[in-house]
Amino acid sequence: MAAWSCLVTGAGGFLGQRIIRLLVEEKEVQEIRALDKVFRPELREEFSKLQSRVKLTLLEGDILDEQFVKRACQGTSAVIHTACIIDVYNAIPPEVIMNVNLKGTQRLLEACAQASVPIFIYTSTIEVAGPNSYREAVRNAREEDNLETTWSAPYPYSKKLAEKAVLAANGWALKNGGTLYTCALRPTYIYGEGSPFLYRFFDQALKNNGILSHNSKFSIANPVYVGNVAWAHILALRALWDPEKAPNIQGQFYYISDDTPHQSYDQFNYNLSKEWGFCLDSRMSLPVWLTYWLGFLMEIVSFLLSPIYRYQPPFNRHLVALSNSVFTFSYKKAQQDLGYEPLFSWEKAKQQTTEWIGSLVKKHKEALKTKTH
Repeated sequence: MAAWSCLVTGAGGFLGQRIIRLLVEEKEVQEIRALDKVFRPELREEFSKLQSRVKLTLLEGDILDEQFVKRACQGTSAVIHTACIIDVYNAIPPEVIMNVNLKGTQRLLEACAQASVPIFIYTSTIEVAGPNSYREAVRNAREEDNLETTWSAPYPYSKKLAEKAVLAANGWALKNGGTLYTCALRPTYIYGEGSPFLYRFFDQALKNNGILSHNSKFSIANPVYVGNVAWAHILALRALWDPEKAPNIQGQFYYISDDTPHQSYDQFNYNLSKEWGFCLDSRMSLPVWLTYWLGFLMEIVSFLLSPIYRYQPPFNRHLVALSNSVFTFSYKKAQQDLGYEPLFSWEKAKQQTTEWIGSLVKKHKEALKTKTH
């Protein structure tokens, strides 16, 4: 492989920054362009330390800004597109989500065609596959099962359309006469230190005397560690550069999971945090079917009030289905085509995530001390 350069969108995000850290280790990388709307000062500092190993350019701007995206793609060999808005609560206006997740992806694909960027890797999600109902059980699903979400909720819908656009762009003619090759990775629920979802969840639990909310006890999921998802992106990049491997991968999508034990989200959160004194709520929870229909009623109320007031329900049917489904995936195809093996064992992933949760507990205690003095 000759020297190459890579643009990573969403580079300041939970997954994006992990991809950057692994890309820096790739011998053939000449330049990494890290694109995001804004970079936090501590991340700027961390990225500046990586400059000694490789040219790392930070690009701050909007993915919907056509000229900015064109300039970002100019002269790069590959794009890893992780930037998106994740929203399972319907807290963000649907048009904002559709714009960033779908239109932003289409703009980026067009910019690649114009700038003759031959490789495009898209970070998709298992939510493009479902779950469509909390009553249906999907175990160790594979790519050939052709699962597809039927939800019209903005997040899964926008990601489904964006993934279709990426895979349909495989084989596009580039301006310089070359060809665009694409693939998509569908990680399961991503966890690890710095996870915004885990941060919110444990922050809430700390405010509730360490009691973990238990609204997902009927689920069976196989979460995936963030470091392993980042590693899968590096392997996809290497594989699309490899003339022998590439033909099998072009235009394909892959489920990315690891060896994290299959368990309910409730049990998973408890396993990560029990050593810090967190415990599951022992109170009775509502039956799932009742929670589902309450979600539906709240959606109706939200819709009826929408002309005069933006009512944000605490949950909705999509979230209830997502949190209470048996929905697990096999990474065999990624293993076969990309040579994917998890870089981090469950023990290592658990240890690092648990230590990070411990740091949140410590900060919380310090904040309480400061308040009382």
